[in-house]
Amino acid sequence: MADAPDNFITDFDEVMRENLERVIGTQDAVLLGRRTYDEWAQFWPTKSTPFASFINKTEKFVVTSRPVEHSWANATVIGGNVTEFVTELKQQPGGDIGVHGSIALTQSLLEAGLVDQLRLVVAPSIRMHGRKLFERGIPKRLSVTRNVTSRQAIC
Repeated sequence: MADAPDNFITDFDEVMRENLERVIGTQDAVLLGRRTYDEWAQFWPTKSTPFASFINKTEKFVVTSRPVEHSWANATVIGGNVTEFVTELKQQPGGDIGVHGSIALTQSLLEAGLVDQLRLVVAPSIRMHGRKLFERGIPKRLSVTRNVTSRQAIC
């Protein structure tokens, strides 16, 4: 759940664990929007899950125009033009750059053509209200290259 990490799926089966490892295993940097950073900086540092281990040690770049309220290891605030920053970051050597949660940031990156691949984890949940990733439409045609289904996530 992009909006509430305390409601995130915590009862993983082996299929879900392998998928998580595949997604985060190639990332050595993460971009976070301000709203996600504020929520996650209070939540993840005290947790001991595979994702917590990853996100706490990984270099995080926070997209915001205001100072952050909470400190978090390996977090740097990005000031200025996000498109230019991400373009330069992509040119540096290293692994993949992930965006977790951060719906508005992801929408902006999609619109700017800076997203090479989407890896979506969709948990069966019905929400009547809330933010939608593709609220402003899909900027180009997408192709499914891989999908995995976990019996754990089925209600």
